[in-house]
Amino acid sequence: MAVDFEKMAINDTSGFVLLSDYIPGIIQEIRYFSTYNFIGDKIDGYESPCALITKDAARALKAVANEMNVKGYRLKIFDAYRPATAVKHFVMWGIEDLDQRMKPFFYPDLEKQALFEQGYIASKSSHSRGSTVDLTLLDMATGKEIDMGSPFDFFSDISHPDYMGVTDEQYENRMFLQSVMVRNGFAPIDCEWWHFTLCNEPYPDTYFEFPNDPHLLSL
Repeated sequence: MAVDFEKMAINDTSGFVLLSDYIPGIIQEIRYFSTYNFIGDKIDGYESPCALITKDAARALKAVANEMNVKGYRLKIFDAYRPATAVKHFVMWGIEDLDQRMKPFFYPDLEKQALFEQGYIASKSSHSRGSTVDLTLLDMATGKEIDMGSPFDFFSDISHPDYMGVTDEQYENRMFLQSVMVRNGFAPIDCEWWHFTLCNEPYPDTYFEFPNDPHLLSL
């Protein structure tokens, strides 16, 4: 009987952890487990509202969280590991689904195809390699997210980290988040202020497809 080692690899959870085990009390709003996202439906592969991530990325994020806590902030996570099945859901929505009910909230100035052309959505996502995170900061003094100038998953030039049309405070907030993430081993991208990938990610060529379900981590 032939063994499909590639299939085994993309379903191997052994290098992953529950992020809240590394950073107790971390704030999580896993958008793709809900219907409040750019598609408007719960996304395939999201079986839990919890962030899964590789052990290496969790350790690096713990260092970020510790540094931010000292400065009066907490991390808020929107997404981490994203199953390849979720990315397929995105792609099929872009190709076949005529529904655009979330357009006014997430991509008011773009057509769906432009989301792929401009890099907001990809046919393969670094999130599926397990070491990418989407996040923002919560001010512990106010209990509110700090103002980044645009919301998470708002697909527009205004969400580019270096966009100069935001206020000085909003730009400084973006650069503050970026500087701490970079100092702790993460790399940003040029079109989303919230998106960071661990530079020395452990699985740079593997796109995992197991569901986002913490119960699988003990199997």
